[in-house]
Amino acid sequence: MKKNLNTTLIYVLSIFGLLCCCLGGLGVFLAGPAYFIASNKIKDAQLNPDDYEGDLKAMNTAKTVALVVTIICGITLLYNIYDLSTGGWQTRQQIIEDFMQGYQQGLQGN
Repeated sequence: MKKNLNTTLIYVLSIFGLLCCCLGGLGVFLAGPAYFIASNKIKDAQLNPDDYEGDLKAMNTAKTVALVVTIICGITLLYNIYDLSTGGWQTRQQIIEDFMQGYQQGLQGN
């Protein structure tokens, strides 16, 4: 029985990883494993080509997408760590407080 090179899992993890990139770069925890899964499947398919069916080129494309998303999320994660460690936390708290005060004033005005 031949194993199928299915790229669906790789793409789903990569897309959710890109969406989670907005959450401080946490998408790296989804896109990183997607990259390693794709790499392992490609290696297995190259070592045992008779055991696999499917398009190796499609799996390479999925691996590239996962790598790009991993890099984007990694950069975002590193930036957020740097920003928070150099005093960005107070700035973010101030922005949130200003927003909440404006929101409450808007509710009182209506």
